[in-house]
Amino acid sequence: MGSHFSAEDIPQMSPTFRLQWEEAQGCHVILYPEGMVKLNPAAGEILKRCDGASSVAHIIDDLKAAFPDVELEADVYQFLDTAYDNQWIRHKHA
Repeated sequence: MGSHFSAEDIPQMSPTFRLQWEEAQGCHVILYPEGMVKLNPAAGEILKRCDGASSVAHIIDDLKAAFPDVELEADVYQFLDTAYDNQWIRHKHA
C-alpha cells in the first residue's frame, strides 16, 4: 500500500483538531472535542510543520536542517499516513 502523500502534497491540520504545546504535559498535544492525544517529540516536530503552506518535501528538508545526520524521510511519510488515517491531518485543497 502506498503513502497517502507525495513530496508535492501540502498537509494541514484537520479543522476539528488543534496542535498545541502543553506545558503541563511537557509535549505537543492534539486537542479535539472528545479529548487529547499526547505526541512524542518527533510527531510534534512533524505536525507543527503541517501548516497548510509547506509541501511534504519542504517539511522533510526543514526537519533535515533541524536534525542533521538523522535519516528521517521514511519515518515522516509513515507518520503522515498515521496522522491522515486518524484524521488529524488532510490534504490542503486549492
